[in-house]
Amino acid sequence: MSAGTVLLLAGALGTDAFSLCLGLGLNGFRRRLAWMLVGLIVALHIILPVAGWYAGEFTGRLVGRWAAYLGAAILFYLGVKMVRESLAPAQMSRKSVRTGFLGLTVLAGSVSMDALSVGFTLGTAGAALLFTAVVIGLVAGLMSAGAFILARRVENWVGRRAQLLGGLVLIGVGVHLLF
Repeated sequence: MSAGTVLLLAGALGTDAFSLCLGLGLNGFRRRLAWMLVGLIVALHIILPVAGWYAGEFTGRLVGRWAAYLGAAILFYLGVKMVRESLAPAQMSRKSVRTGFLGLTVLAGSVSMDALSVGFTLGTAGAALLFTAVVIGLVAGLMSAGAFILARRVENWVGRRAQLLGGLVLIGVGVHLLF
C-alpha cells in the first residue's frame, strides 16, 4: 500500500473524530477536556489498527486471498455507512457529554472502532504495520485538534460533508483493494 493510499485512508478514518470534535467544540467543550479527548483519539487510532492488523494477518494465513476480499468488503461497508449517515437529517443535540475519563474514552472509542476493522483489512493486505498505525493516529489527532480549533469559526455543515467525503474515500479504498 502506497504512502498516498495510507494518507487517504487515515484521512477517511479521521473524519468521524473530526465530526465529533467539531460538534463538541460548537457546543462549548472545555479546552482541557478537548486535549484529553484528542490524546485518547490518537492512542486508540494507533492501538486498534494494530490489534486489527494481527487479527487480519492471522485470518489471512488461514483463508488466503478470501481474507483480502473480506477486508475490502468491510471497508466498502464502512464507507457506505458513513455516506448514509452524512446524508441523514442532522440531529445535533445540546445534551451534556460525560466528561470524566471513562466518558471521554467512550467518546474516543466510538470514533475509533472503524480503525479496528481497517486494521483487519491492512493485515489481510500485508500493509506496513507501524507506519500505517502511526499515520492513522497522527492524522486522526490532527483532524480532531483542528476541529476543536475551527469549531468557533465554521458552520455545522462542515462536519457532515467531511463524513460524506470520508465515506466515499473508504469505499474507494475498499474497491482499490479488490484489484
